[in-house]
Amino acid sequence: MDGSVYLAYDYPVLGAFWTVMWIFLWVFWLVLLFRIIIDIFRDHEMNGWIKALWLLFVMVIPFLGVLIYVCVRGRDMGKREIKHAQEQQEAFSAYVRETAQGAGKGTADDLVRLSELKARGELSEEEYQQAKRKLLA
Repeated sequence: MDGSVYLAYDYPVLGAFWTVMWIFLWVFWLVLLFRIIIDIFRDHEMNGWIKALWLLFVMVIPFLGVLIYVCVRGRDMGKREIKHAQEQQEAFSAYVRETAQGAGKGTADDLVRLSELKARGELSEEEYQQAKRKLLA
């Protein structure tokens, strides 16, 4: 062979291990960087100037900025993530409760009005049953 074609036995196992490790570390680094940037924006205790300084520090000197951010504010990152998840769950639960109450309330109110109309004699039994089936369908 002239050396221009590389086959699997030309690439050592240790070389493959190092390649996979570097790819893993690079992906891990990107995930950590984006989590920190999201945490900076999500924190409501910091004002805008402090957020801008942290963001500038993390973007200009990324390795040192991320290391210092994790050392200084890393402990509370998990707490802020949990708090955000709880707020989302509470908002979703409130929406579901509000929607469910709105749907049931309208149907119940309509049934009450139908029964009042029937009691006053404005609806016959057939009309009442037909309207009731429409509401409950």
